Amino acid sequence: MYVVIMAGGKGTRLRTIVPDIPKPMVLVDGKPILEYQIESLKRSGFDHITIIIGYLGNVIKDYFGDGSSHGIKINYIEEEKPLGTAGALYYLKNKIEDDFLLVFGDLMLDIDWVRFMNFHKDKHAWITLFGHPNSHPYDSDIVLVNENLQVTGIDSKNEDRIGKFYHNLVNAGIYCINKKSLDLLNINEKADLEKDVIATLIPKHCVYVYRSSEYVKDMGTPERYIAVVEDVKNGIVSSRSLRKKQKCIFLDRDGTINQLNGFVKKCEEFILIDGIGKAIKKINRSDYLAIVATNQPVIARGECSFSELEMIHMKLETQLGAEGAYLDDIFYCPHHPHKGYVGEVKELKLECECRKPKIGMIVQAAEKYNIDLAESWYIGDTTIDVQTGINAGMRTVLLETGEAGKDGRYCNIPDYKSKTMEEAILNILNDGNSNRERIVK
Repeated sequence: MYVVIMAGGKGTRLRTIVPDIPKPMVLVDGKPILEYQIESLKRSGFDHITIIIGYLGNVIKDYFGDGSSHGIKINYIEEEKPLGTAGALYYLKNKIEDDFLLVFGDLMLDIDWVRFMNFHKDKHAWITLFGHPNSHPYDSDIVLVNENLQVTGIDSKNEDRIGKFYHNLVNAGIYCINKKSLDLLNINEKADLEKDVIATLIPKHCVYVYRSSEYVKDMGTPERYIAVVEDVKNGIVSSRSLRKKQKCIFLDRDGTINQLNGFVKKCEEFILIDGIGKAIKKINRSDYLAIVATNQPVIARGECSFSELEMIHMKLETQLGAEGAYLDDIFYCPHHPHKGYVGEVKELKLECECRKPKIGMIVQAAEKYNIDLAESWYIGDTTIDVQTGINAGMRTVLLETGEAGKDGRYCNIPDYKSKTMEEAILNILNDGNSNRERIVK
C-alpha cells in the first residue's frame, strides 16, 4: 500500500516555543512528530512512503534519508512553489496502482491503519475521511453524514453556528483515496483537497467517513502542543490505537447525563446535569473511552421520532463540545416490548437483544472499538444500569442522581455509589486507592 505524507507546513503559530523548522519536525518528548507517524504506519505494515516537502524540506531529508535507517523506503516530492493541500498529489498519477493513504504531517497519532483501509474498501469509496470527536468542535470543520456514514456535506468552522446543534464528528486530516480522485487535479496547479476534490465528489455519493476513537491531534497552537506532549508521556496516544484492547466507561443517559423529568421526547426538554461536561472531560483525558448506551422506548411508543432523537443527541454533543468534552459514540435501543400505546411503531414493539439489562448495545460497541469489557465500567442511576454492567462482565457505579437506584427492578450491589458523575469518574480513575470507600454488602 502506498502512503503519502504532506510535510510542508511551517508551524508559524508554534514559533514562540519551538525552533523555526518544518512543523512535522517539531519534537515531542525528543522525537519529531513525523517519526511517530512513520512508526505507527510501519506497525500496521505500511513501509513505502512518499513525503511531500516544501518549507525547509532539507531538514526532513537529512533526518530520514531514504528511510533505510527506520526500516522503510522513503522517496520525496519537493514543491517548487506551494500547491495547496492537494496540488502535489497530481504527480502520483503514474506512480500508484491502487488506493493510498494520505496523512498530514503535523498530526500526533497512532491508529490501526489496516482497519481504516478495510472500511474504505468495503464502502467502495473514492475518498474516506478519518473522522473523530474532539474537544473543540466549535472551531473545527464538522463532517455531515447519513446513516450509512456517507458524507453529505462539511460544515465549515467559519460558518455561523450560533443556535445550531451538530454531531461532534471532525475531519482529522487523514484519508484513504482511490486513484480515480486524482483525475480532478492538474499539473503544477494549486488545489485544496477539501474544496476542490472532496466537495466535488460529495454529490457523486462516493465520499465516506470512518469514525474512530483513536488518538489524532494537531498541534496548531502552543496549548495543544503542550497537551500532546503530556499525552505522549502518559502513554495515552499509544493506548488508544484500536490494534490494542480498549477500556471504556459506558454511561447511561437519562438521569445520568441529563436531568430526569420523565422521558425526553423533544429537544427542548433535554437539560444537562450541572458538572457533566467537566466530568466527561476527565474521561477524555484518561485512557478510557466514553460511550453512551441508553434505552429509548419513546421511539417504539411513537412519542419521539428518530429525527427528533438525533436532534437531542446533537444538542448533547454540541453542549459537551462547548465545555471541551466529547463522547466517543452513542448507542441506543429504540425497542419496547409492551403494546397498547397510541401511535406506537408496531415493528419496534418486540423483545430485542439490545434493551438493557440485555447487553446487545454493549457487545456492539465492544466489537466496533475492540473493548475489553472486563476492564470497563458502566455508570447509571438505576438498578437496570447496574445489572447491565454485571451482565456484561463490567464493574459498575450507581449514581445518586436521577432515580438513584430507587427503581427497585433488580437486587444488586454496585462497586461504587457516587453522588455525582465527577465523583464516579474519580472513583474509577483512582480505583484501589485507600481513600476511596468501596461499597460492601
